[in-house]
Amino acid sequence: MQLNSLEDTKKFSKNISKIVKPGDIIFLYGEIGVGKTTFVRFFVNNLEKKNGIENSDILSPTFNIVYDYKIKEINIYHYDLYRLKNYKDISQLGIFETENNSIKIVEWPELIKPKPKDRIDILLKYSKLTDSRKIEIIGFGKWKGYKFYEI
Repeated sequence: MQLNSLEDTKKFSKNISKIVKPGDIIFLYGEIGVGKTTFVRFFVNNLEKKNGIENSDILSPTFNIVYDYKIKEINIYHYDLYRLKNYKDISQLGIFETENNSIKIVEWPELIKPKPKDRIDILLKYSKLTDSRKIEIIGFGKWKGYKFYEI
């Protein structure tokens, strides 16, 4: 799939936000600056708008490691694991403790082992065009075989 503009990224994020429910996990892969936090910004802001909530400023949690956003009964946890160096650091965050009323979005999930069975992996890659990104979506567990490209 190709995202040719910020508007395409916004539409893609909106479509993903329509299918993801509390308890779901999204892993975001890609180089620095490829658009992972932009995806999260559009994702969270769409859910806020849908629920009549003023849009939050969505920042990269690189230095804080996690930001959380409350949208009615749902918590969205946005993790950025870029600065962490080993799984022990990650395990102390308690990312995968049971919480059914939350959606977890994780940037830089490479160090997580084992990975949760039910998750959506979104891989963003630079394209030859400046504002364009190639995107690959892979579902695992309950998401395996889901037709993400048809949303």
